Amino acid sequence: MRCVLAAKMKAFFEVLEQFYKKVLLGATLENESQEYIFYLNPAVLAQDCSTAASPECSNRHGVQGRHQPPSTTLGTISVVSVCLKRHSPTCSAREIMLLQLTVIKVMITRILSVETDFHAKEKYRDIITILLKSSDIDSTLTCMFQNSDKLLCHMAAKCLALLLYFQMREEIALSNSWIAFCKTNLSEYPENEKAVYCLWTLTFIIKEIFKDTCSQKTEILKQFLTLFDTAFEVFYNSLFSQHFESCQDTSKIINSLICSLELLELLIASRVHLKLHFTCQRILFLKPSCVLGVITWPVQAFVKRRFIIFIKKCLLWKVGEDLCRGSGPALMPPDQHLGVDMLALADAVLQAVDLGLLRTLSVHGKPPFFGGDEVQPAHERVPSPDHVILRAASLLIIKSLEIKFQNCASANEMKVGLQNFMAELLTFLKPHLQPSLQPHNACEWISRVFIEQDDDMVEAARASLGIYLTLIRPCKAAESLTQEKETCNHHTHEYGYNPHCIFLFLLKNIGFDASVLLDFLISSETCFLEYFVKYLKLLQKDWTDFFTICKYFDVTKSKDNINICACSPSLIQDTSSNQTELRPSAALGNHRNARASGSWVSDASSKPLNQLVMPKETPATLLADSPSPPRASQSLVDYDSSDDSEVEGTDQRSANIKQVSLHQEAVKKFQDTVGTSGEEKEVSLQPQSRPLVPKQSNILFSVDWDTVPNNVSEVGLSSKTLKCFEELQGAVYRLQKKNLFPYNPTALLKLLKRIGAIYNESMNAL
Repeated sequence: MRCVLAAKMKAFFEVLEQFYKKVLLGATLENESQEYIFYLNPAVLAQDCSTAASPECSNRHGVQGRHQPPSTTLGTISVVSVCLKRHSPTCSAREIMLLQLTVIKVMITRILSVETDFHAKEKYRDIITILLKSSDIDSTLTCMFQNSDKLLCHMAAKCLALLLYFQMREEIALSNSWIAFCKTNLSEYPENEKAVYCLWTLTFIIKEIFKDTCSQKTEILKQFLTLFDTAFEVFYNSLFSQHFESCQDTSKIINSLICSLELLELLIASRVHLKLHFTCQRILFLKPSCVLGVITWPVQAFVKRRFIIFIKKCLLWKVGEDLCRGSGPALMPPDQHLGVDMLALADAVLQAVDLGLLRTLSVHGKPPFFGGDEVQPAHERVPSPDHVILRAASLLIIKSLEIKFQNCASANEMKVGLQNFMAELLTFLKPHLQPSLQPHNACEWISRVFIEQDDDMVEAARASLGIYLTLIRPCKAAESLTQEKETCNHHTHEYGYNPHCIFLFLLKNIGFDASVLLDFLISSETCFLEYFVKYLKLLQKDWTDFFTICKYFDVTKSKDNINICACSPSLIQDTSSNQTELRPSAALGNHRNARASGSWVSDASSKPLNQLVMPKETPATLLADSPSPPRASQSLVDYDSSDDSEVEGTDQRSANIKQVSLHQEAVKKFQDTVGTSGEEKEVSLQPQSRPLVPKQSNILFSVDWDTVPNNVSEVGLSSKTLKCFEELQGAVYRLQKKNLFPYNPTALLKLLKRIGAIYNESMNAL
């Protein structure tokens, strides 16, 4: 009996393996569709496996009474299967079942692919449709969820998700039994432990919706979420209302937490990328304290890490970048509930911080290594904090404050809140930064914390600048309240959010290298364009403060080797030292009068720069060495000077123009910012028939270096900054001239020109 069953399983596997090879290649199948169903139905194998495992069950589960494979084989096998070579003389039921699921998965993937041959695709579609109608395959796959074999569970969930998505795409009604299975298990959690299997399937289905390129994916998702909207809300409430300490088997809760977090991220991502707003997509914002509470649970550090990173992504509106990277649909406009939801999340974060959230975070731990977290006994482990947690916690607070202040009318409430929360954040950070921050050097915290993550650094600097503009600029605009303005200025240094100090520290991190700034402006991975434009406009308005900070930095560095903010108290009060008096009035001299004679535009804000240190380049080589947008790299390196290749080929220009799409969102914000000064027509998202290049004399500035004093300590830092701006401006202009810049930077170039004019005026006055 065993020999007969072994022979049957071997023949079954051989035919299935050949079937798999043909589908993998996308080949057209010759036989009738019905002939393939026997080999794809896991229920057939389940019956045979029961017979093999238990001979006494042969009367009930024998294969004689079931649908038999066709007498004509699907082909011959020229080689012995890998399974037979590596394992036992017979193929195990597990291996055959895994291969069945793999064939179904590959076949549906081929159906969804635009590269599959039409005739082959129609054949595959017919086979899967017959399989769904002729068997209760969804119930069979659901039963596999309870198998102790984790790989089999995973494959069953993924295969079931593809089958369900295929049904929705082909407008085939979903199985009522599977819908009832999911609703029941989600609603009865935690009494029913099968909810995690439903989470797997739901997650896989939404991932497939994101990956597909069909035009009706929004309607498919809407149909799908309608079925489970209420059930998921019930599950959400039950999961996060548990008492972790009283649970006997915490591993099951942790598994449910991780699975639910991935599904929750996909649901929110579908809200970002598709114009839908079901309750399950808004549940985090409607009840944010539930998710925030997990961070205070006595769970493993990696769980807290996952949750705090997830909340950070939600605040930055970057949810789903990892889950649907490269395949997600275009970003949709914000929905009507976005403002209310973001404010609710920000309020919940600040309330949690006020209740001691930061004190529950485990910052110390084993640093991750490739291949594990253990080191050889002969090597000493260097203790270091978890910088991922430090960055995420910092962004949670600074971004929540920015959102809160945008919706707060009380200046007093904002001042008190800012001081309390920034003091809490700096207290949390200081023990983990080596060397530690100086008492009056708090503005360096952004460049220190985010040194390894430039996109987060830009976000933090932008949020800090937003706070400054909301809270401090109105205070400094009151000419009669001199003492209040000085107090506000002092607080910007003490609590680490002075925009000029932050920007200078970031410039220092990149070695004042204009090519890094150019890379940031071209890159679509950061919000640097928006930040930089806002900062330049602020710099025009606050040139006096910027120049004062630069001067104090130069003077104190030459005397005491102290960084820029170390002398911040001297910006608002007299010094008692016997050394040269460090006061703004003494430092500025005629510079203040020269600054007052200019006319400046309305204020805005600026962006942080990257931390990657690159060698300094001259303006002549900056264009060739600077990072370039995709498809334009060849043109960037081919030109030895800005005078080469005045006319580009049509094909190359068309390819380069397509890069406009990389910056649509950033340039839209750029338009909103610059438009306030009447320059909105100078930024365009549409390809231009000819590059918009104004005359060089009208758009570029040149610093008059002859006016720079020989004593570098007076204007050293400001001159470095302007030299960097000058090189950046030249590189941008040359790229624009060749139509290689991904958007029209005319307004940006004008802002840089104004800064250069202000600098020259200041130097002439000195």
